[in-house]
Amino acid sequence: MAIAKGYRFEIPFDLAFPKGLVLVGDVVPDTEYQSQQDRASGRPVRQRNDDVTGLRQWKATVTDPDQPNAKRASFEIVFTADHQPVPTTTEVLPGMRPIELEGLTAEPKVAGNGEFKYLSYTFRATGFKAAAASGGRGSGKAPGPDTSKSAAA
Repeated sequence: MAIAKGYRFEIPFDLAFPKGLVLVGDVVPDTEYQSQQDRASGRPVRQRNDDVTGLRQWKATVTDPDQPNAKRASFEIVFTADHQPVPTTTEVLPGMRPIELEGLTAEPKVAGNGEFKYLSYTFRATGFKAAAASGGRGSGKAPGPDTSKSAAA
């Protein structure tokens, strides 16, 4: 039995990100490419829609404190929702806030160039979980297999 290309695996947030994530900046609309000619003619910027759900796409840059490779620690999360997701936590530093995600899925993909290719994932979520009251993260479970988390394409 083969798994179709583009299949999205549901994954619990604590399993994917044992130390949580840090949102850097804001959640913004994920827009389609607009050529110079389109901009010059005054065509409006269009927001992308998810091919599977049909919902609008939003994106945000996050950092994974559990990722040992600095180049792969920051990446984009794609949100699929009718309305812009709003983080439920307060900033710990200007423009940075710890977050947890709802409806998290991972889609495997190949990343890198030439002979330096590696397995990566496109992570999608439906929104933010309510702020947790506990001070620390982590479930006490051993981390799963080494998986690199990189930017969504």
